[in-house]
Amino acid sequence: MQALITASGGSMFAWKEMIAKLARDYRLPYCAFSKEAFDAGALMAVGADQVQMCRDSTVYVDKILKGAKPSDLPVEQPAKLQFRLNLTVARALGLTVPQSLFAVADEVIE
Repeated sequence: MQALITASGGSMFAWKEMIAKLARDYRLPYCAFSKEAFDAGALMAVGADQVQMCRDSTVYVDKILKGAKPSDLPVEQPAKLQFRLNLTVARALGLTVPQSLFAVADEVIE
């Protein structure tokens, strides 16, 4: 194995610190799915803003409480994915990050 990518989900979220620690211990670049998993120590994360998604869901709750049937509501996708990059982890792994990634990163930790 040369790298680790995790999908979103309850188990992955619950174990995010342990996953990040194991990735560091085994010197594996770790790409996470959320800011929270990124903050736990991943090299990078690509995913939707979970907080904004929760805020957006209140619109659905309001419509349902006003009588709309959930099956009639459209499925919505996140408007924007966020890309985060941790240079401290990259240095610890001996990786050189291409300059092109800096231009698209929403957050870079030095």
